Amino acid sequence: MKLLTGKTALVTGASRGIGRGIAIRLAEEGANVAFTFLSSPEKGMELEKQLQDFGVKAKGYRSDAADFKAAEELVTDVTSTFGSLDVVVNNAGITRDNLLMRMTEEMFDEVIRTNLKSVFNVTKAAQRPMLKQRKGSIINISSVVGVKGNAGQANYAASKAGIIGFSKSVALELGSRNIRCNAIAPGFIETEMTDALNPDTVKQWREAIPLKRGGTAEDVANLVLFLASDLSAYITGQVINVDGGMLT
Repeated sequence: MKLLTGKTALVTGASRGIGRGIAIRLAEEGANVAFTFLSSPEKGMELEKQLQDFGVKAKGYRSDAADFKAAEELVTDVTSTFGSLDVVVNNAGITRDNLLMRMTEEMFDEVIRTNLKSVFNVTKAAQRPMLKQRKGSIINISSVVGVKGNAGQANYAASKAGIIGFSKSVALELGSRNIRCNAIAPGFIETEMTDALNPDTVKQWREAIPLKRGGTAEDVANLVLFLASDLSAYITGQVINVDGGMLT
């Protein structure tokens, strides 16, 4: 029996990169998967078909998790369509990097709204069905930048650090109802976004990592799978780095 057979998972921001890898990994292990996308409808529909090929129920939603009402409507539809909601992976996120002296109010607000408020919106909506079920696993994708900070990313670091504090608070609030909440802090993960970077820069980053390589979406997805499954039944309120030893 696969680790997630009979469970329903919701993954935000799943049309590409880490989110896509997570959705695929969960479906491989038997989960029915609902996922959101915003700017890439073609990729969203392609992923829906790919997930269904694993023999599970899958549905993509064009939905903005940073919109409070949209998040509520999303969770309502997911629970109605799938019959339950056992796992939530808050992955949706953006970057608007710049030095603080050049960062505009709009750049700061946009990142906080997309990266942090979306986690509040979806988690608040998802707690209702989970409270009724008296079980659930909420997994929030933070970043090593939220742990240590990074020059030129004050907005992104603030949003990802906020996710860590939010996750720990939710773990304390909902633990008595058998609802767990953990955060994952990926390091340098190589996706479509990093393909556009200067190869020499990427090489330098790899060399600075103890394992001497960048991470993959699957590296993150494997930890999500563990936290989504009953194997992690006694783990909540934690921040786990997936960074090849970068912060060691």
